[in-house]
Amino acid sequence: MTAPPQNHATLGILFVIAGVFAISINDMLIKQLSGGYPLHEIVFLRSAIGILFSLVMVRMEGGWRILKTRRPFLHLIRGLLIVIANMSFFLALAAIPLADATALFFAAPLFITLLSIPILGEKVGIMRMSAVLVGFAGVVIMQRPWADSGTLEATRVVLLLPVLAAFTYALNQIMTRKLGVESKASALSVYIQATFIVVSIGFYLVAGDGRFAQGTDNASLEFLLRAWVWPAPGDWGVIVGMGANAAIIGYCLSQAYRMADAATVAPFEYVGLPLAVFWGWLIFAELPVWEVWAGIFLILGSGLFVFLRERQKARVVARAPLKRH
Repeated sequence: MTAPPQNHATLGILFVIAGVFAISINDMLIKQLSGGYPLHEIVFLRSAIGILFSLVMVRMEGGWRILKTRRPFLHLIRGLLIVIANMSFFLALAAIPLADATALFFAAPLFITLLSIPILGEKVGIMRMSAVLVGFAGVVIMQRPWADSGTLEATRVVLLLPVLAAFTYALNQIMTRKLGVESKASALSVYIQATFIVVSIGFYLVAGDGRFAQGTDNASLEFLLRAWVWPAPGDWGVIVGMGANAAIIGYCLSQAYRMADAATVAPFEYVGLPLAVFWGWLIFAELPVWEVWAGIFLILGSGLFVFLRERQKARVVARAPLKRH
């Protein structure tokens, strides 16, 4: 018989906050490198270094035996989902400001809340569902459907890349909740890093010489398809730091969604929004336009409402008297 999922809300929240902070550092570093390296090379180097850190965590959490799984196909699907999520988001980073891409990506917690209903059987009341709809309204505003495409900083397709990333990331985290009962966080992280390595090697074999990037003026396509180059000496510290950071991200987020209900943990990912604005201002001298600010406030507001609603319900349940049968 399969044991029920753990539900340690406080620990899950702490892990997700740590993971989101690490993600904000990762995104800032990748945007810095996006002008000189292809995406699949950055992903390969980050994951090759990150998997070494993850394997150390495997040893600490129980040894090589915890890498064995009875559900390899589901782990493969989960790994591919996170690869799609990451690469879609990183491609957007090459063309639009960090805060804009991050704000659009924050449809992910909204998707997680919705997907937790049919997939995990979690209950989401009308108040929380209304808050989710408000959050999606913020996503629509940030897409600026009324604006002429020539006035946008990127094409409509590029603006939708973070939303695709959000959806596939949400599916990944829901699967983490499903798989977390029998897999340690470090093992889940190793599976993801290994998937990144395999996919990036595949990209190298097909497009590593840069032939598909010739003649393109699209920043996202150029980032995806340019030729591999040997990293400059000054960039190795950043690349090693990204590798260690990747292991932290994989471990913290896997642990968060193993230990607590997805709908409880997901709202705390909104910490990434102010962090993205901060890094965008500090490193790239970027500040969001008013539509992005409006979307950020709607998403933050809906997330805070969901959190407060859950806290209120938890207190009511805790005070309710036990019934005799």
